[in-house]
Amino acid sequence: MRRFLCLCAASAALTPAFAQQRPLLSGPQALEQFERAAQLMESTSASAPGLARAAAPLVENARQAALTLRTLGGQNAPLTYALLTNLRAYLALADAVPKPFPLPEESARQFSELRERLVRIETHFTALLEQREAQLRNPDRDNLRRYAEANAKLPPPQADRPRVVFLGDSITDGWRLNEYFPERDFVNRGIGGQITGEMLGRMMADVVALQPTLVLVLAGTNDIGRGIAVETIQNNLTMIAELAEAHKMKPLFATLLPVSDYHQDRNPQFEQSKRRPPATIRELNTWLAGFCRRRGYLCVDYFSALADSAGFLKAELSDDGLHPNSSGYRIMAPIALAAIDQALAAMQPKARKKRFGLF
Repeated sequence: MRRFLCLCAASAALTPAFAQQRPLLSGPQALEQFERAAQLMESTSASAPGLARAAAPLVENARQAALTLRTLGGQNAPLTYALLTNLRAYLALADAVPKPFPLPEESARQFSELRERLVRIETHFTALLEQREAQLRNPDRDNLRRYAEANAKLPPPQADRPRVVFLGDSITDGWRLNEYFPERDFVNRGIGGQITGEMLGRMMADVVALQPTLVLVLAGTNDIGRGIAVETIQNNLTMIAELAEAHKMKPLFATLLPVSDYHQDRNPQFEQSKRRPPATIRELNTWLAGFCRRRGYLCVDYFSALADSAGFLKAELSDDGLHPNSSGYRIMAPIALAAIDQALAAMQPKARKKRFGLF
């Protein structure tokens, strides 16, 4: 209770600009707070003898958390808490370390700003937890709202331009399809962070209703990252295939991308193989290849093109060991296009035979 009252008192003392802000910051607003707080920790640590050395681990932890939050768009509760923990510990250490008197005016100003940043980030973190709790109770578990407006505005496909929906997670979400596939009716329906169960829940609204000829599915890495059983992932992907076929569209399934730890020296959070074991990725990819072979689907093999000789995502194709960068997408694009065109070509003879009454 005492901590809560102190927090309220500190919030009341903020400038009007701070006080008028909404509790939950947007991604860019949160990143500005995180990165500025890390900068202030580093600059104020030079204000007292011994503080810089004693606080070095805290400053580095906060800096790394801010860097990782940037790759995640600024909205991640565990990493926000990690940054907060280090910021609180730093200020407690700074209070305990003897400082020169009088404290230089600029140092005093920076410490004051840092405390304001602490209160603002704490308020944001509380709102972030409330948002996450609300999402767990949210009837829109699968985030159908994300593309509802875009789906309503999307015109029907043209007869001479077969539509292909790319269904997936952040790897698909971050792929600017119009830049890599100009003049093609390729529709991006990726949502960052989603698992296969959530994509299954979006099949009707985000795929079937758009009347595509093909759907290209890249899914499963987030399931592995959350510890979801491989059998559950397989069941969800099978149901996605069943829904696609039931609505007269051909599904294509892409192999999961490899991961790597090559960037962990820049950021410890980029040690990806612990959360997504390569052995589990290979197990699911082996199943995908067999599943596609049994069902007559094309398996779009991104893994082989992106993996190095050790089976890890090539360092130059990613900046965090998980998501492809522009170089990675440039390798993936022709692989996807070749598979799509092959699948479309395989469907044409049937269409001609039907048109001329041959079956």
